[in-house]
Amino acid sequence: MTQLEAAKKGILTQEMKAILKEESIDEATLLKNIAKGKIVIPKNKNRNFEKVMGIGKGLRTKINANIGTSGDCPTLEFEKEKLKVAIDAGADSVMDLSTGGDLTLIRSIILEESSVMVGAVPIYAVAAKLAEQDIPTHKMDGEKLLRSIEEQCKQGIDYITVHCGVTKESVARMDKTNRVCGIVSRGGSILADWIRRNGKENPLYEFYDDLLDIAYKYDVTLSLGDGFRPGAIADATDRAQIDELIILGELAERAWEKNVQTMIEGPGHVPLNQIQANMIIQKRLCNEAPFYILGPLPTDIAPGYDHITSAIGGAIAGAAGADFLCYVTPAEHLSLPDVDDVREGVIASKIAAHIADIAKGYPGAIEKDILMSKYRKELNWEGMFSLAIDPIKAREKFKKNNDVNSCTMCGKLCAVNIDKKLATI
Repeated sequence: MTQLEAAKKGILTQEMKAILKEESIDEATLLKNIAKGKIVIPKNKNRNFEKVMGIGKGLRTKINANIGTSGDCPTLEFEKEKLKVAIDAGADSVMDLSTGGDLTLIRSIILEESSVMVGAVPIYAVAAKLAEQDIPTHKMDGEKLLRSIEEQCKQGIDYITVHCGVTKESVARMDKTNRVCGIVSRGGSILADWIRRNGKENPLYEFYDDLLDIAYKYDVTLSLGDGFRPGAIADATDRAQIDELIILGELAERAWEKNVQTMIEGPGHVPLNQIQANMIIQKRLCNEAPFYILGPLPTDIAPGYDHITSAIGGAIAGAAGADFLCYVTPAEHLSLPDVDDVREGVIASKIAAHIADIAKGYPGAIEKDILMSKYRKELNWEGMFSLAIDPIKAREKFKKNNDVNSCTMCGKLCAVNIDKKLATI
């Protein structure tokens, strides 16, 4: 029985009980929103881990950190270090996007060592194996893709990105657009190329019922991927993107009918004035399915600082209804992120998620800020550190201070101290 199936029957699972302890939501509302597909609990039946979480309506905005090897950097130890840093910094999820090395081993180690949900993009493993043999991805076998998906689900992956909305019809529509950046999704580009060269339908769409059977068997949450997400702000909210979103909404309904948990993936690069509209459109077209977004990035000209760009877009998107933010690191568009990039990306995304929770009115969110302000008035540094999203950096900066009764920015002209003196007159 899946979490969705249990909720439809009014059964409160152990995972749901864990969420009730962590979130400001009542039992009846939680069950109702899971049953209607508005909340998902990504947890594979074959895997147990410490921090089971829900994603969706009425819950705290969650964040994901992408890790994984590449063909040029297939070191497992490096990924284990990044995994630890991501979780220590506060990531609610990690995705293994590995394409280099022993992918089965890498996946098993990450699943074993992660205390949070783990996602993957199964087509990467298939494409990487073909690349090792110098076989072009358009030679991919659809049946082998489904078998690989089942193998990865059996291994314990909690949610998988599957680009089921990249269809013969949607590719034809994409090819008629005048996009600046074309297709930037790796999975989307592989499948679009496969469709064009073979003249066949996307196997993930054609055999979607088989995919649902696999997901149901292991209670793997489907993350319906945005293969046509915009990779340039000039391409945002075009026909190709919205057409795919309509297809994903229809596929989500088919998944719910088979008791398969589903969330929808969203755009990458979107100008600031279109972000809120994108969130509203998704929620409308997909019946309020949880929305998982990369960024979005509201400008294209900040390489090296795209974690900041993403945090700006993510805060606005989260406030407008996005449920799950995928982090972006300073290395985005430039290189494979290192440990420091991962940490910076998680912190930036956490800031965005918290800002969004304040705007959503999530219980307890703004109270932290109010308490932080009280600690500042009291010059209670330990109190401030205890609430800081990044207490490590806060303490490092404070070490430069010679006077614990003020910060070095103000010194004797500390507004808080001056105000205190006035209050005693």
